[in-house]
Amino acid sequence: MNFDQIDATAERFAGNGRQPGFAYGIVIDGKLAHVAGLGERVLGTGQVPDADTVFRIASMSKSFTASVIMSLRDEGTLALTDQVADYVKELRDWPLVTPDARPVAIADLLTMTAGFPTDDPWGDRQQGLPLDEFGALLAGGVGFNWAPGTRFEYSNLGYAILGRLITAVTGRPFKDVVRERFLTPLGMTSTGYQESEFSPDRLARGYRKAPEGWEELPYDPYGAFAPMGGVFSTVRDLSRWVAGFAAAFPPRDAVSEHPLSQASRREMQLPRVIIPGGKSDTAAYGYGLFLGEDPSRGRVVGHSGGYPGFGSNMRWHPATGIGVIALANGTYANVSILAAQLLTVALADVATRPAVPLAPGQAPWPQTLAAADSVNGLLSDWDDAIADQLFAPNVPLDAPYPERRAQIARLRDRLGGSFTPDGDRRPESDTPAHRRWWLTGDRGTAQVQIQLSPQRPPRVQSLTIAVPPGEGSALDRAMESVVKFINEGGDLPVAADSDVDRWVRRLRMAAAWAGRVRPGTWRAGDGETTTQADLVGEHATIQLALAVDPTGAIRDLTLTGF
Repeated sequence: MNFDQIDATAERFAGNGRQPGFAYGIVIDGKLAHVAGLGERVLGTGQVPDADTVFRIASMSKSFTASVIMSLRDEGTLALTDQVADYVKELRDWPLVTPDARPVAIADLLTMTAGFPTDDPWGDRQQGLPLDEFGALLAGGVGFNWAPGTRFEYSNLGYAILGRLITAVTGRPFKDVVRERFLTPLGMTSTGYQESEFSPDRLARGYRKAPEGWEELPYDPYGAFAPMGGVFSTVRDLSRWVAGFAAAFPPRDAVSEHPLSQASRREMQLPRVIIPGGKSDTAAYGYGLFLGEDPSRGRVVGHSGGYPGFGSNMRWHPATGIGVIALANGTYANVSILAAQLLTVALADVATRPAVPLAPGQAPWPQTLAAADSVNGLLSDWDDAIADQLFAPNVPLDAPYPERRAQIARLRDRLGGSFTPDGDRRPESDTPAHRRWWLTGDRGTAQVQIQLSPQRPPRVQSLTIAVPPGEGSALDRAMESVVKFINEGGDLPVAADSDVDRWVRRLRMAAAWAGRVRPGTWRAGDGETTTQADLVGEHATIQLALAVDPTGAIRDLTLTGF
């Protein structure tokens, strides 16, 4: 295998500057065949992350929780079709979502089909929630987007409930059950759920990118939501975890010494529910794992993790047993991109399946509509007291109010001094707890989105505003160069080591598909180094996502919609 090319791919990724440091590893034939790191595990120390640097792995933790459930199933302690309320008493008084719906089953929690609203990033901030407070939250009821067992929607809450179920069934603290059943038997001595388990000189510190630079974040304590994202681990330990799943295929005569049977590990990696709008590497969900099928390379399985201070990904190719692990110490650092690139290099000449169209959403909750109206009021006249009533506590933690006010000021300036909801374009909802709408000013239109939490009553857990590029800015000039290239050809200002040939091919395809284009609605981006926008063409509208470095050189360019 060409490890030099793998390292070169990682070095290009490091240039995005979205995490202080990261470590990555390649698993071949059940062993950690290659490992390296870039950047710093703690800023200012010069210490490069390595195979034994401990990171928080966030939602990759769900595979550990799912594995415990499968082991309890295998020994006959429970059945996946059992009602969760049989084990978790706080659910017993929950009413049915509709008169013809059934109660939530264990399998629904495993497959993210319980019907709960997506709860990123609210759920991430519940990591250390005390168990008694979690019990009170559950006893008060939660919101549902769907009837149980009918549709996938990602839920941290569901895996937190699984952890509570495991404790109820075993009579043991959740973290102790994971250690006894999996960590100790697999020799994963550098994996656990609490900061205190590890020497400080091995821990990677987590960071958030603030306007003034990197801001160190404290580790959240162990609590009720640890089953969804609380694991600390290393590339070396996770290579054992990945190897165990990869080794489950194909079925064979020999039986491994893994604490979970090969049959159950394969079962976890089977598609249980289709993900609406899923792409090639996230088309379906199994039990605590994402998976996709491609006509050329077959199945790819894994899970990502995003968390305040950290980002992670593991993925493997069961047909060859090749796997990749990538762990970073920046908030929601998108190392899924790196892991996908590394696996592609490792497998070589692997095609990519086209994206699946998004499924239509349902009618929004009344609370969602009311929240959208309240957000519009805040965007016109911000008031911290009103914001505190409207937003879940994670919102000011994820981006303090002064940053949000500054973002709104930039939006107002770039749309022309004032803006109002676009009366010519209907708001949209992907789920009952989600709302997307558009604000229009004299100089353009920008998208706003909110997502409500699953609490009762729900609160706004995320507010996303697309800020257009500033006129004459480096990002604005890069945007103009892309539009000009589609319309007339010419040069592109690109960063070194960029995949220019692929971009040029896509841009030429866009020109053939859409004809001459002009910028339309701004869909996402900070307006400084990133933007996403519609390109309205003579024949069709396509979407452009663009990222630049401080000089305006293009670091990433993605075109979709054709």
